[in-house]
Amino acid sequence: MRKLCRKSVLAKWALAGAATLALAACGGAVDETQSGDGEGAIELAEYPDRPYWGDTHLHTDNSVDAFGFGVRLGPEDALKFARGDEVTATTGAQAKLARPLDFLVIADHSDGLGATRRLYDAPRLGVQAMGDETMLRWYDMMHESPQQSQRAIGELIAAAASGDLPEAMSDPEASKEATKEIWETHLDTLDRYNEPGVFTAFGGFEYSLMPGGNNLHRVVMFRDGSDRTKQVLPYPGLSTSPEGLWDYMDGYAEATGGEALAIPHNSNLSNGDMFELTMPDGGPMTAEYARKRARSEPVVEVTQIKGDSETHPFLSPNDEMAGFGVKGWELGNLPLSAKTSNDMLAGNYVRSALKRGISLEEKLGVNPYAFGVIGSTDSHTSLATGDEDNFFGKHTGNEPSVEDRSTAGQNLGTRVGRFGWHYLAGGYAAAWARGNTRAEIFDAFKRREVYATTGPRMTVRLFAGFDFSEEDWDGDWVKRGYNNGVPMGGKLVDKKQAPTFLISALKDPDGANLDRVQIIKGWVDQFDVVREKVYDVVWSDMEGERALQGNRVPKVGDTVNREDASYTNTIGAPELRATWTDPDYKWGQKQAFYYVRVLEIPTPRWTLFDAKRFGITLSPAAMADAVAQERAYSSPVWLTIEPEPEEADSGNDPDAPAIMDKNTDA
Repeated sequence: MRKLCRKSVLAKWALAGAATLALAACGGAVDETQSGDGEGAIELAEYPDRPYWGDTHLHTDNSVDAFGFGVRLGPEDALKFARGDEVTATTGAQAKLARPLDFLVIADHSDGLGATRRLYDAPRLGVQAMGDETMLRWYDMMHESPQQSQRAIGELIAAAASGDLPEAMSDPEASKEATKEIWETHLDTLDRYNEPGVFTAFGGFEYSLMPGGNNLHRVVMFRDGSDRTKQVLPYPGLSTSPEGLWDYMDGYAEATGGEALAIPHNSNLSNGDMFELTMPDGGPMTAEYARKRARSEPVVEVTQIKGDSETHPFLSPNDEMAGFGVKGWELGNLPLSAKTSNDMLAGNYVRSALKRGISLEEKLGVNPYAFGVIGSTDSHTSLATGDEDNFFGKHTGNEPSVEDRSTAGQNLGTRVGRFGWHYLAGGYAAAWARGNTRAEIFDAFKRREVYATTGPRMTVRLFAGFDFSEEDWDGDWVKRGYNNGVPMGGKLVDKKQAPTFLISALKDPDGANLDRVQIIKGWVDQFDVVREKVYDVVWSDMEGERALQGNRVPKVGDTVNREDASYTNTIGAPELRATWTDPDYKWGQKQAFYYVRVLEIPTPRWTLFDAKRFGITLSPAAMADAVAQERAYSSPVWLTIEPEPEEADSGNDPDAPAIMDKNTDA
């Protein structure tokens, strides 16, 4: 017993006490508007009047893997970069966003928060004294070279997946003191950079459960400032369960009066475990479990650097636009310790999860997968950029200074065919809110009035109701949309008539024209069969050269110059909008959902920009994938047969702004 106690003390000394992480913070006192949730801090619009752009999934040198991969930028640099300041990347390049973000969640891994940095900074003698050969080997590898450090983190990820992490990294109690200090310093830094009306800095962390390598990660996002978030520590992911995380969030709310939500990500790497039809133990799903999940996880991250999780061609064979961001990631789980089979795919992808949700609602009376969608980066460089022409890599080992980063084998499964070009540039989250504060943006997430893009900043708006018409565009159609229907993320109670949608899409002001707007519908028919269909609603030049040919919309064309990574906006349209009524609605179809997908014209991917920058030749496979149609996904609107009790009056979300609860003519 005394030997074990001594080992524990040595672990704490080497990994916590030897080198306490000090985070620089911007100077100046923090006032109550910065340290709180922002309520009452600024004047709010009457209704959500613009999308606010952000990244809810960024890692800094506090993340156990990011530091090992080489990043040396901390939270303060991450916040500066997101606000639009120029910073120096770890590899020495100057980095700056063309347009600042409106909000940021720094989501460092809760497990081993700051652990690799503490290991790296510890005296070698102290690491030796711990008596753990694995820790000493990783220490030596991290000090030998950047390449060896990345290999050490690859081993660490594999050990986490198999449950074989050293005790000093897997026992939260062993590092509790260090975690508390890092967490509280981090929260103070967030408050200093939080400026209601200008930029919102959210507290958050990543919960990194990965049983057998199957990705069940979530980002946890807090509504509150440090007066509340300092009362808890980030919840560990290893050897816990999602239900434990939801209980943690409920406990936080009860103890502090604050709020938190969880955002699942990379379902595409879960080998079917993220969106199951059963309980985690294989038993029948209960209504209580479904209700708890829906309440705790109102939003899912559908697209990011490690691929796109909307749908897969196997699941949606009639969708010609399916398969974006699938290559490489479809091979297996996160560390590629287990391959993915076709029977797992429905639990991996968001569209199938939405279908499973309405099917389960028929049986349970509650939908566990009634979620909205966002995009984010999952960058491990402290640089939140999802722009193709400004891609700073997944981690420091493939920042732009690495000339062959697009063709080199990448860290998650090189041996079976994942390469740099499989990385997407990332994604962004767009939140329709009345102002830029913690409270307003968090509440937009909670009511699911959010959408995802794969990088471009298109403006996408969706309303659903029963009495919209073309004439609505001539007046204040947004106000009418809120008063006479529901926005994206809302629920409509079926009135035995087909729903009608107001859909508006504007191109990114600095980006490409739009190809088309589609609606994806999923529904349970009268025979209890779950179906899906993709509708082309409006597209560019639809009365001219792109008039319908049978039931198919002709391709928009391709202006990309592969040699100089450029394109022209001589095709497509800057704006597309439509009033669309479901032509296949039938009373008795039971539950249904509808979401919008907006497609840009073809544009160069980051790999093509790299080929031009470095004068390199891409591999044939990378070249074939060097042009893509970037896209946006709206959160769904659900058409339900029976209203939930709290929504019986209007079918609108009870947490929505007041104007969104009205149900009278505008």
